Amino acid sequence: MEWRQQTSVSCADAFNEAQRWIEEVTGKLFGCNDFRAALENGVLLCDLINQLKPGIIKRVNRLSTPIAGLDNVNVFLKACGKLGLNESQLFHPGDLQDLSTRVTLRRDESNRRLKNVLITIYWLGRKAHLDAFYSGPQLNFKAFEGLLGLALSKCFVFFTCFCHQYYLNFFFIINN
Repeated sequence: MEWRQQTSVSCADAFNEAQRWIEEVTGKLFGCNDFRAALENGVLLCDLINQLKPGIIKRVNRLSTPIAGLDNVNVFLKACGKLGLNESQLFHPGDLQDLSTRVTLRRDESNRRLKNVLITIYWLGRKAHLDAFYSGPQLNFKAFEGLLGLALSKCFVFFTCFCHQYYLNFFFIINN
């Protein structure tokens, strides 16, 4: 089943935006309509983070085995940690595993796992936005309001304005 049909309407914008951003940053298409399946082997995620911080991942395992995919996902998550994401901002490697064959898996569990992946992409997008050396495509944070809640987005807007004002004051002091 297509991932857009499995998730709530409030998350559809976040899924679409995450896919758009990953494809624009990496220059590679998902290749399928299934969000989880497109990221399952970890290659796109590794390519994404290498575009944000070139060379942070030295080797991407391109074998088409589940172990290679799990290895790539773990390497991606470790690189996210190197960029400063906290463990609470990272999804679990198992969140991208194909669980469609499990009889006992409830639909809401599958949705929860995909939302965890979206949350990591959101925080990675924030890191890219705040990185003075990154000038590539930006993640549209508003698309994640339904997932994260309006309060978090408003907090981010305040934080961004605060940082901008801080840098303006800093450069004013240096130049005077």
